[in-house]
Amino acid sequence: MQNLNEVIEDVSVPLLFSDEPAPVMVENRTGDSPFLILCDHGGKRIPRQLGDLGLPQHEIDRHIGWDIGVLAVSRHLSRLLNAPLVHQRYSRLVIDCNRLPGIPSSIPVVSEATPIPGNINLSQQDRDQRRDDIFTPYHDAIRTILAERKQHGIPTCILAMHSFTPVFHGEQRPWQVGVLYQHQADYALTVLEQLHNTQRWCVGDNQPYSVSDETDYAVPQHANKNGLPYVEIEIRQDLIAQPAGQLAWAEDLAPIFTDSWNVLTRQQYKKEA
Repeated sequence: MQNLNEVIEDVSVPLLFSDEPAPVMVENRTGDSPFLILCDHGGKRIPRQLGDLGLPQHEIDRHIGWDIGVLAVSRHLSRLLNAPLVHQRYSRLVIDCNRLPGIPSSIPVVSEATPIPGNINLSQQDRDQRRDDIFTPYHDAIRTILAERKQHGIPTCILAMHSFTPVFHGEQRPWQVGVLYQHQADYALTVLEQLHNTQRWCVGDNQPYSVSDETDYAVPQHANKNGLPYVEIEIRQDLIAQPAGQLAWAEDLAPIFTDSWNVLTRQQYKKEA
């Protein structure tokens, strides 16, 4: 017979209470353009059960907590492109939805030199709960939409949207926008070329980051494994911190994404002809 302590330990408290928002939100689900927009770091909520992770609010509000401005850009793009948008509502400090679960940066104990007290000495059960209640529903939603689009014969090109800090560890970053890619990079390289051709911005080629199987999850899992065209975009946060900049960047990027898709489909048509 179990003693009282063992019974208490067996009672699992849900990470999210019933009145808290679901971890993933899908907007414009029936949008039938070729684009599917992903926003892995769109939210900065912390589940009430976790308190504030031992951090003051101003730390959660900055880049370590979320990708500033990019959800608003993504929502404008969803409207302009008539594209479904899938975004995560909880902070990457709880669990990073663009990292393979289990690696150190998935649930960081330090982020950009800031210790995260609420992530220190977590049990495996704690880690599994964050994965099961936040990470998995987000990626399951993406997989479901991809399956629906495939079933209805709708081609899909993934737009993975992120933002980055103007300064990192004291170093100024000159880029205003970055194009990130890995395998199957035809679409991403077309977007890169079109951004360069505008001569309006300092464009990063796999800068300020690059995509890899070791450090990323969304593009390798949903684009590369499914053989889908994609691009991962990074926009500097000071350019999209305010509503005017968010709308302007969406209006600038939407035709570039569309034109690049048209170029790619024409190239594929010629290869098949």
